[in-house]
Amino acid sequence: MQNCLTAPAPCAYGRAVRGHPERRSAGARAASRVRSGAAAAAAPRPRNLVGDLRAALGVSRRFFARLTGYSERAIAGWESGRELSEASRQRMLETRRLERALGRVVEPSRIGPWLAEPNRAFGGLKPLEVIERGEIDRIWRMVFELESGTPG
Repeated sequence: MQNCLTAPAPCAYGRAVRGHPERRSAGARAASRVRSGAAAAAAPRPRNLVGDLRAALGVSRRFFARLTGYSERAIAGWESGRELSEASRQRMLETRRLERALGRVVEPSRIGPWLAEPNRAFGGLKPLEVIERGEIDRIWRMVFELESGTPG
């Protein structure tokens, strides 16, 4: 697939395309076709903490940025393989722990939508807003109460 946002040959959108077919050798074009076919789909994707976590939650990059407190640009960089700082890595591990705990009390495929829906248990706030306010302990308390059967 050609990318119109990188250099050097022009494409239909008036931007340049790195590795434009006219600039690559026949062997490079053939290799590109193989990678873009079924072989690429069957190849195992390397594990990526940020990308895997965002996929597990089923949320957009923008939503995930709000959830973790990092910029969309940082999230995109980490998803494309840039290394996380120790603080960023720790935050992602905390978010993964939350995702796993929520998965025990909410259908895993519903975690993302649940985070975005106003909730009476949080005074009508969305769980995401509770987290953004720095009150994640309220989410953890809810998980504890649901798992233990203790009334809140």
